[in-house]
Amino acid sequence: MGKIIFIIGGARSGKSNYGLEKAKEIKGRVAFIATCNPCDGEMKRRVALHRKSRPAHWKTFEVSDGIAELVKESGSKFKVFIVECLTLLISGFMEKKYAEAVIKDKINEMLKALKKSKSDAIIVSNEVGSGIIPQNKLARDFLDIAGRINQMTAKASDEAYFLVSGIPWRLK
Repeated sequence: MGKIIFIIGGARSGKSNYGLEKAKEIKGRVAFIATCNPCDGEMKRRVALHRKSRPAHWKTFEVSDGIAELVKESGSKFKVFIVECLTLLISGFMEKKYAEAVIKDKINEMLKALKKSKSDAIIVSNEVGSGIIPQNKLARDFLDIAGRINQMTAKASDEAYFLVSGIPWRLK
């Protein structure tokens, strides 16, 4: 069974780069699961920059749903899966109007599939609990759901790191 490494931090904390470095330490084929569905020009530019930061030989899957199935189908082909980013995955589920229970079920399915896989997994997420409480309900709902999903993922992980200014703090 593979291990799950959870990497969390704020915007521009260095979490993505740290995740890439952790993946490079694990020798073997890498599957990068990109969860972002870019819907405007600025986000498309961000995605392009992220693509350039990854080694070209890594296999990229652009998936906004069905990660558990992807892992089950291709798990033996890869030594490590990187899921980037959990909060964008949650955001996409919320755009599809999924209820929190459905989102939790989907994340639990993903975590179970990753645990059963022989491959290691690196899950990157944004820390949402260090800021202010937003005024609008949708933003508060996202904050609540993402916070609970982050807790669930941290609990299921074998290792957890919190990134601050590019410095990883090992939590677990």
